[in-house]
Amino acid sequence: MPRIGLIAALHDELSTVLQRLPDEQRESVAGRDFWCGHWHGHALVAVLARVGKVAAATTATALIERFGVDRILFTGTAGGLAPGVRVGDVVLARTLLQHDMDASPLFPRHEVPLYGRARFDADRRLSDAVAAAARTALGHVEATLGAHVVQEFALHAPALHEGLIVSGDRFVATAAASAALRAELPDALAVEMEGAAVAQVCHDYGIPFAALRTISDRADDSAHVDFTRFIARVASPISAAVLEAYFSSLSNM
Repeated sequence: MPRIGLIAALHDELSTVLQRLPDEQRESVAGRDFWCGHWHGHALVAVLARVGKVAAATTATALIERFGVDRILFTGTAGGLAPGVRVGDVVLARTLLQHDMDASPLFPRHEVPLYGRARFDADRRLSDAVAAAARTALGHVEATLGAHVVQEFALHAPALHEGLIVSGDRFVATAAASAALRAELPDALAVEMEGAAVAQVCHDYGIPFAALRTISDRADDSAHVDFTRFIARVASPISAAVLEAYFSSLSNM
């Protein structure tokens, strides 16, 4: 039976998920709480990574070394970059890159030294399964969130986007910073602060990895003013709905 690691950066991003683990047991390692339990009979270890690439890499390593997970999912929020990526949409990473990695002139900008690459691909099979689960969840978003939440956040027909997510130890929240990222990385769909680090760790260990992010803002001056409320009312329930669909699909195999 697979043992799946689930990472989020913030507690509110994981709160709805933890409510679905009837037998959760908490274990503290490396200053983090890991919740071990089962979802539809499948072993799951959920943990808060905290914010940033180093914290995320530490968390992913602990999941693999201490808890023996054989695949890792990352869930949470991100800022939209590409045109058409709207608040409430969901972005699935097919590849990830550290937008603040720069060891030039020794190495090309964005390339991770000694790896010969800038981009780390998510696992295709795992990501395909998560994408199918996301389509199922988004097809019933009003039932998941409630009509009043859909109306409050104008979440009409949220879409699934698949492609490049970029990560960096810098919160992107101005139009100028967002425009600079789009100019430098025109195929980037969304920006956050952890995913590419976890992708690199999973690459090192040969562990399948998938990352799914709900868009909370446009990573510019119009960023959502009530981030905490958005996570609690929208992002966390959507993550739980996607995971519910994913684990249901595993149970039906």
